[in-house]
Amino acid sequence: MCGIVGYIGKRQASPILLDGLRRLEYRGYDSAGIALLNGGNTVKIIKRAGRIENLRQAVAEIAPTGEVGISHTRWATHGAPTDENAHPHRDQSGKLVLVHNGVIENYQTLRDQLLAQGDTFESQTDTEVLAHLVGRYFEASDEKDGASRLRNALKAALAKVKGTYGIAVMHADVPGVIVGARLGSPLVVGLGDGEHFLASDVSAIVAHTRDVVYLNDHDIVSLSEDQYDVTSMDGGEAQVKVSRVEFTADDAEKGAFPHYMLKEIFEQPNSLRNAMRGRLSRDDGTAILGGLNMTPQELRGVDRIILSGCGTAFHAAMVGEYVIETLARVPTEVEIASEFRYRNVPADKNTLQFVLSQSGETIDTLAAMREARRKGIKCLGIVNSVGSTIARESDGGCYIHAGPEIGVAATKTFTSQVMIMTLLGMLFGRIHHLSSADGMEMIDELEAIPDKIASILTQTDRIKAIAEKHANAEGMLFMGRQANYPVAMEGALKMKEISYIYASGHPSAELKHGVIALVKPDMPSVFIAPDDAVFDKNVSNIEEVLARKGPVICVTTEGRTELERLTDDVIYVPDCPSYLSPLLTVIPLQLLSYYTAVARGCDVDKPRNLAKSVTVE
Repeated sequence: MCGIVGYIGKRQASPILLDGLRRLEYRGYDSAGIALLNGGNTVKIIKRAGRIENLRQAVAEIAPTGEVGISHTRWATHGAPTDENAHPHRDQSGKLVLVHNGVIENYQTLRDQLLAQGDTFESQTDTEVLAHLVGRYFEASDEKDGASRLRNALKAALAKVKGTYGIAVMHADVPGVIVGARLGSPLVVGLGDGEHFLASDVSAIVAHTRDVVYLNDHDIVSLSEDQYDVTSMDGGEAQVKVSRVEFTADDAEKGAFPHYMLKEIFEQPNSLRNAMRGRLSRDDGTAILGGLNMTPQELRGVDRIILSGCGTAFHAAMVGEYVIETLARVPTEVEIASEFRYRNVPADKNTLQFVLSQSGETIDTLAAMREARRKGIKCLGIVNSVGSTIARESDGGCYIHAGPEIGVAATKTFTSQVMIMTLLGMLFGRIHHLSSADGMEMIDELEAIPDKIASILTQTDRIKAIAEKHANAEGMLFMGRQANYPVAMEGALKMKEISYIYASGHPSAELKHGVIALVKPDMPSVFIAPDDAVFDKNVSNIEEVLARKGPVICVTTEGRTELERLTDDVIYVPDCPSYLSPLLTVIPLQLLSYYTAVARGCDVDKPRNLAKSVTVE
């Protein structure tokens, strides 16, 4: 959830660290800090609550030097977001500094033990406790080799803690070394020429290198400027694989757009083309998903599918349930990953589970996958981040190839996940009952989707005007039926995430089962009502809201102009088969939430209290 950046080499570290932290702002944070080792074997720490700009100004004033450094953006867990609680933290000697993502669950017990031994603390954090513990083991060691001494001190301390961590640590007496470790919180090593990097996300270091090593749980790494050494915490050999980052630093910039979120909304025609590229076979009229690592016979034997995710990924999975059952007639159910991990879900050898996560590091989704595999369920990942933990630990899966998504509110990754769900529906459908002609027709419709989204994006002025009209609403209700019910939930999530307007998504038919009590003049209802089998039912629900003086915003199919007689606020999407409509109907909702947030003066890319990647429970 937080960000780590480390550097060791021949360049001044502070500009590299600050730029890396800037690139991690999207992950969410409330304070930031850096620590530098200079040639005189002293440590300089600068940290500030608030935005990275506060830290940047402090660094500019102090002008510290050093070619080795670690840095951090913190999202407060233990202790308020203050200068004192910001990372990095020192040990009792003041020579060791440490940054940490994750949570140390038994920190209070360890803190009490250290207090009893005479240690004093400057913060309320669990991380400072860990720094003191590592420092004590370092001081107690008589090893001559500094790197081994620091690495073994970290290993000894981590053997005492319960929880999750991604860690970077350095010591004034070992000036040419940074040591890192991970368990449940991502950490990646960047490989350079005479320099190395350590980060919680490759986007922080992609401007300097695209050759990286993704650490596994229980790995520990020692970095110097000319080498890196990865071992397992238990002393065993670690599996090291050098990967190439798919995107460039420019891909992670917002260019001419005012916000990353708007840029990523407009990237969806291309991101969907990337999700489909190489995966549609006209010869066989089906989808090709080789990453599933399953033979046609194994796929044909699947008689139940479970889809798991959190937040936006959960909504994409809900769309997937409708699409897979419609196209393939395979029983499919959706589980919120955070609930699945604590349930005793019945499953047998013919059950297949897919877990959906943009980052591939979502802690609840990762735990759900591990629980499923523990029970013998074959588990496949649908992720965006190459080399992520889910991608490496799953039995196979699909990358969505959406490119870097920096805006905290997910947009293009939702539609790319839905696209993969649709390809899965096609694949299973062709295995079971769909004809090759059905498959060819689906391919034609799928390949037309990117251009149809591009046509929706030409309506931004109209959608912006609707958003400004309702920007001061007390709340909003989002309604949809069938596969557009989860689109309603996703639209409500986007609205509440970035505009802070209370919003909720419901099946349209549930209106009369209690939701209608909320309808009033300052509570707009957004109806997703494409031209499908339940269009007339949606119109009836719209009239029920209008009869109670509730404003209505409609998203419907081009040509259904009769809705203009009911309400002025109508947004049109191109015609498509009903199973594909979520890919189109969600676009106006993304734009509606974006322009509402802008009209309300909200920080669109950095919504309050939220983080891009949720890596703590």
